[in-house]
Amino acid sequence: MTFMEGSPLKIIVLAGGLSPERNVSLSSGTKITQALRELGHTAALVDMYFGLEDYPALGGEALYAAPIPDRWQAVDRTAPDLEAVKSARRWEGKGDFGPGVLELCRGADLVFLALHGQCGEDGRVQAAFDLLGIPYTGSGYLGSAIAMDKDLTKRLVSHIVPTPEWRFAAYTEKEVDSLTSKTVVPCVVKPVDSGSSIGVAIARDKKALHAALLEGLRYGGRCVLERYVKGREIQVGVLDGKALPAIEIIPREGFYDYENKYQPGAVEEVCPAALTSEQARTVGGLAEAVYKALDLAVYSRADFILDENGKFWFLEINTLPGMTPTSLLPQEAAAAGMSYPALCQRIADSSLRQRRKA
Repeated sequence: MTFMEGSPLKIIVLAGGLSPERNVSLSSGTKITQALRELGHTAALVDMYFGLEDYPALGGEALYAAPIPDRWQAVDRTAPDLEAVKSARRWEGKGDFGPGVLELCRGADLVFLALHGQCGEDGRVQAAFDLLGIPYTGSGYLGSAIAMDKDLTKRLVSHIVPTPEWRFAAYTEKEVDSLTSKTVVPCVVKPVDSGSSIGVAIARDKKALHAALLEGLRYGGRCVLERYVKGREIQVGVLDGKALPAIEIIPREGFYDYENKYQPGAVEEVCPAALTSEQARTVGGLAEAVYKALDLAVYSRADFILDENGKFWFLEINTLPGMTPTSLLPQEAAAAGMSYPALCQRIADSSLRQRRKA
């Protein structure tokens, strides 16, 4: 079927899922669904993991008119307990797709992916949808999978953009002492395939590094150990291959961790960032270069540090950046003159064009 850009669509906004970033995803999905409805689309917000569990009698069509639960609007201060989430699902089926989800997605004109983290941002959902012929927003399965892996991303782009020295480590509890002794501090400890700064720690001494590595076992014991670079936190969204105005993040205390990301007032956000025109062009070009090198599509957001010598260091890139009330990409789009609903429409239109190419 052919759609005119901007014409009313039947859209499933897929959020939640089984990821440490589940609550962030539900908040993104809430705001996206509200915007799509304002634009005149028929939009339903669906929790990928629970699906139609709460709508057994009414059927999936009831979701298109259902009010969005208030509890999904804001993001809790801490990441969810995934074991508790699993135990809360009454449906006895297996897998990450809850009851009725795939049927709903097949019946929609477009699935707007509001998923974040390992469940939805790592390419597996995109690959499943490609096989089923379901159109969705954002990058394809391969670019998504690569970008989710911080080690693989840095391996592929380190020859075209500056990135702090790093090493990948897969370890067990028995190896924590040895890994601690062999690692130079200060360094940043990051789970290799997580987002929203979940599990990230800045280890300024060996004691802090040891504690961070022990904590990292909760996230699979697979991490990137990256040289710590002191400087300003600059992030750049890319929309259809072109950089948006950069934004600077200034935490009121600590660093830009999970709590500071999603609690209103926890950080000062300056957009456009206070950069010279040359610096803005440079960091925008670096973000575009990573986007192109990973063969991403539609939109992304890249994270950088601007060090004390004026050099930008690439850290990572996100293929489904947050769309919550405190998220950065919508602020960057606003600085470019694009409202939140207009951004959602742009993503939808661009994604449908992208899927037609595939």
